[in-house]
Amino acid sequence: MKYCRINLSKTTYSLLGYGHHMSMTERDYRMDQLQEIYRKYCTYKQFASVMPLFEGMIFDKYTDVIGYYPDDKLVAFSLIKRYDRNNAEALQFAWDYENPELRLGIESLKNECSLYQRQGYKYLYLGLADKYKEQIDGFEILGPI
Repeated sequence: MKYCRINLSKTTYSLLGYGHHMSMTERDYRMDQLQEIYRKYCTYKQFASVMPLFEGMIFDKYTDVIGYYPDDKLVAFSLIKRYDRNNAEALQFAWDYENPELRLGIESLKNECSLYQRQGYKYLYLGLADKYKEQIDGFEILGPI
């Protein structure tokens, strides 16, 4: 298995107009919707087994929840864990796939690269080096430490 990250200094993506950080109040208000989007995502992807989406993940003070609202409807979200001022990790992404032409799997990642680059982060870690992640500018395979 190979793990990867995005070197944010090598990206030039723009922010999407419909993705934004969710406040703690909004997270609480939307928790049922987040769970439903996650359920639809896992069903669509036909995952044999998934990690549950715990409230502690959503309400962790070091985790940002970014909601995606095209046409003012929450259709997707990302969980991004901030480890320090230079490094963040994309922990989870999910969307309902009701409008596949949005290409939110890729477009949300580009949005998050732009968002965290603007905040001064150097790297966005993406977990396993899946083939689709290679199309993101700044893609790097992690080597031994």
